[in-house]
Amino acid sequence: MKTVQMGKSMDDKGVEKIRNIGFIAHIDAGKTTTTERVLFYTGRTHRIGEVDEGTTTTDWMVQEKERGITITAAATNCSWKNYQINIIDTPGHVDFTVEVERSLKVLDGAVAVFCAQGGVEPQSETVWHQADKYNVSRLAFVNKMDKIGADFFGCVEQMKQKLGANPLILQLPYFKNDEFYAIIDILKEKMAVYKDAEGIEFEYVDVPVDIQEDLTLYKEHLIETLAEVDDKIMERFVEGKEIPEPAIIAAIRKATLANKLVPVFLGSSLKNKGVQMLLDGICRYLPSPLDLKTVRGRDENNDTVERKITTQSSFCGLCFKVSTDPYVGKLNYVRVYSGKIKSGDYVYNAVRKVQERVNKIVRMHANKQQIIDEAFCGDIVCLLGLKKSKTGDTLCDSKDIITLEEMKFPEPVISMAIEPKVKADQEKLSYALKKLSEEDPSFYVGYDKETGQTLISGMGQLHLEIAIDRLLREFKIGVHVGKPQVAYRETITKKVSSVGKFIQQTGGHGQYGHVVIVIEPIESGDIEFENNIKGGAIPQEFIPAVKTGILEASKNGVLAGYPVTNVKVSLIDGSYHEVDSSSLAFEMAASLAFNDGLRKASAVLLEPIMKLEIISPLEYLSTIIGDLNSRRAKIYSIEDKSNVKLIRADAPLSELFGYADILRNISQGRGVYTMEPAYYAKVPENIAVKISGK
Repeated sequence: MKTVQMGKSMDDKGVEKIRNIGFIAHIDAGKTTTTERVLFYTGRTHRIGEVDEGTTTTDWMVQEKERGITITAAATNCSWKNYQINIIDTPGHVDFTVEVERSLKVLDGAVAVFCAQGGVEPQSETVWHQADKYNVSRLAFVNKMDKIGADFFGCVEQMKQKLGANPLILQLPYFKNDEFYAIIDILKEKMAVYKDAEGIEFEYVDVPVDIQEDLTLYKEHLIETLAEVDDKIMERFVEGKEIPEPAIIAAIRKATLANKLVPVFLGSSLKNKGVQMLLDGICRYLPSPLDLKTVRGRDENNDTVERKITTQSSFCGLCFKVSTDPYVGKLNYVRVYSGKIKSGDYVYNAVRKVQERVNKIVRMHANKQQIIDEAFCGDIVCLLGLKKSKTGDTLCDSKDIITLEEMKFPEPVISMAIEPKVKADQEKLSYALKKLSEEDPSFYVGYDKETGQTLISGMGQLHLEIAIDRLLREFKIGVHVGKPQVAYRETITKKVSSVGKFIQQTGGHGQYGHVVIVIEPIESGDIEFENNIKGGAIPQEFIPAVKTGILEASKNGVLAGYPVTNVKVSLIDGSYHEVDSSSLAFEMAASLAFNDGLRKASAVLLEPIMKLEIISPLEYLSTIIGDLNSRRAKIYSIEDKSNVKLIRADAPLSELFGYADILRNISQGRGVYTMEPAYYAKVPENIAVKISGK
């Protein structure tokens, strides 16, 4: 590994004041409402928008305003006390989890928003683990403290149990006449009392005498928790010395950047309480781009390299999102990791191996654009003029090439057939679907050769509904859609060896390919290929063709034509002909061997299983359980939650189409549920026969 060392420039002082953060949470925890308050208190907007009224800044799409949910991750920015905060407000619905995935890939820090009443909910866990994957430093904001049944300490306890987090409580709630009244700052040992409904004015006052003892205990606990992860604090603590507030703040920041602690704030965004203190926490404790030190990638020789994050390094950035603006065309969202870039510059796409010109650079405020002349390391901007660059591509200086780690997206779990209502719109539909798939890597467009149908695939029914709605509103294309189809998979249940031969003699040069493979089931993953050829039975130049043949064959299984997964293929033997062997022959031989192996290895169908959480009043519990049992669900817990029941279960996706309407009917509109993909499981024999038609 080599590290590119560069000196520090004056520009880097500005970069130290940048915070690239995202708001992540379960649906309806209050991410967008919190973002709206952040924009208002920082002066970025002059009125507070509300989700229920469809007037928020970051929920700008028509579909978002109508449904009151975030669908696409919106980028914006603001300033707070000399800090520039770049914000991405991410969706909470599992169907749009790819928006969270690609946002966390380029963010330095995140604010996890939790509902004080709901606690750690299913999607809270999903986004938390996504943040774990990218090693993103986090703060927690326990929102909705004004709601009846709000349980701040219960939520913190769930963070420990469900997320494995190490929360550090920095604030305490204060209730007056059973209403959320003020926020106690443990470090200051003062209480913030708000003076106006908009939450603009507040003052710190002395803490009431009756809770002074509790405050002292929580301050001691905070110091003890900090001492466990910081040697300097431990030293002072053991010696009984007083620890000044700046030293505590520095230690909290250090532990937060190392993901050893998660500072916990609280408030009510809807009631305009606690957001300014959260902003202070974002600036104090979350990392600047320079705190990451280096970004890792590969050079032209595929060697691992590290590029120092500084304005003096060569330019390097990651395109993490593509969208289309009706007025300016294609927008490439780019996180600049090192160096700087100006309008008119040429950038090299290290993935596509092409040079592209940047016509304009804009800073986004939801769907509004502010033209800027140049962008520096740490910036999140949009580049206009790039024609071939796509999501996940690395952009860099052609004289200092680096390819950053690629982005991986989940496989779709649901498909449906689609066709235009008017035949003349077929070409327009193809163009529109191409645009949608460019914007959203979890939205797939395919073609069924047997039926001649165009298929769209995504992460859930809502995901596809939004795509169809966008076709009508944005592209003016009416479509007919078929019933949703489950994205089944095929796999094998035993280890077998298989032989594939492709021999043709047609006069002159023929074709000769011969391979022997072993296929065996593995726990998880797609197709794993291993070359175990010894003694040159197959020349090295034909090995890539063998792998290609196997991967192509794995796209269509032998039971019902579904993609094959969870299989390891080992190439162990074969033979070749000096004259007649070719890459095509070995590709065909490998494909034949793979299909033969599937038949011998007792192939089975797999179906996607969803994790369900249903909340319902007690009186509907037995009806809901009976309905779940009829849907092949496996119920693994029923818990009391406030005055309702929480049912946790796993169920096949194929049994859950239209479940929102069904639950609404059997619970008289009082039951709610969430679901997310959990794993793939074997389809029961009687159902597999119906699916495969065999």
